[in-house]
Amino acid sequence: MDDAPTGRPVDEAALPEPIPDDEIPESVPGRSRAIEANGVPLHVVEAGPEDGKLLVLLHGFPEFWYGWNEAIAPLANAGYRVVVPDQRGYNCSAKPPAVRDYRIGELARDVVGLIDAYDRETAAVAGHDWGAAVAWWLALHHEDRVSELVAVNVPHPSVFEEALRSSWDQRLKSWYMLAFQLPKLPEAVASAGNWRLATNALRDTSAPGTFTDEDLRRYRQAWDRDGAFEAMVNWYRAIVRDRPEPAKTEVAVPTLVIWGGRDRFLARRLANESVERCADGRLLAIDDATHWVVHEHPHRVAEAIADHADPLPPGARE
Repeated sequence: MDDAPTGRPVDEAALPEPIPDDEIPESVPGRSRAIEANGVPLHVVEAGPEDGKLLVLLHGFPEFWYGWNEAIAPLANAGYRVVVPDQRGYNCSAKPPAVRDYRIGELARDVVGLIDAYDRETAAVAGHDWGAAVAWWLALHHEDRVSELVAVNVPHPSVFEEALRSSWDQRLKSWYMLAFQLPKLPEAVASAGNWRLATNALRDTSAPGTFTDEDLRRYRQAWDRDGAFEAMVNWYRAIVRDRPEPAKTEVAVPTLVIWGGRDRFLARRLANESVERCADGRLLAIDDATHWVVHEHPHRVAEAIADHADPLPPGARE
């Protein structure tokens, strides 16, 4: 553990604006809290027994903590202390102004700060989309703080970099990453017509009925927050400008890769190649799921996370 903790609970007044009364749906057995992690005030939703094993769930783009909402109750019921942050730049969390504030190393150190704030040596960490990218980086650079890793529909960083260099198919799937480098335009286009393009993208790339009207209302509310969408896009700007390479390529932490087989953004082979970069890795492929597998099969994903992070053998939990 670092000599000086990098996270601590703070008053909710440290957040950029008040947390709405209806932020957490009645179906989610959690409460809001403010944590200063790596010097940045973050809004987190926490659930489950305080003495349970710490499990951090990291959302991706263009979501926020709510992306995990249906997985929180089963994981809390399984005995985990579940902590789900709005990562920096998103929803109710602070939104640092500079692109460099969203470099992957900073994002990973935010998670270290969360683990410190809960006074734990380690946590199990599961991430989807950009959250998986942060989780991979965390496991490669702070492996002493991660007990288990679950990466959902984003590959190991070296595997992704190699695919972008060698595969035109993957470059075409990732075209939006370059479009996001333009100043101001992505934010203007996405927000036009009450976020029509952004909401259509979620619905068009997921199984029918995956995102409800209520889901999209919540996403629009999060995107509308002052500076939020620019900060969200800055994650893409930072990764392209910085082009970081991990300090090593083999992941030592026990790793589960969960992959929706119908992902339109990422080639299926990247899942297998990612497992090959793990000293102790395995793959759960859900062939009928898309990139949004956490929404389409939340209970199956939650069960897989619980079994992977549990010291008991899979299926042995009462």
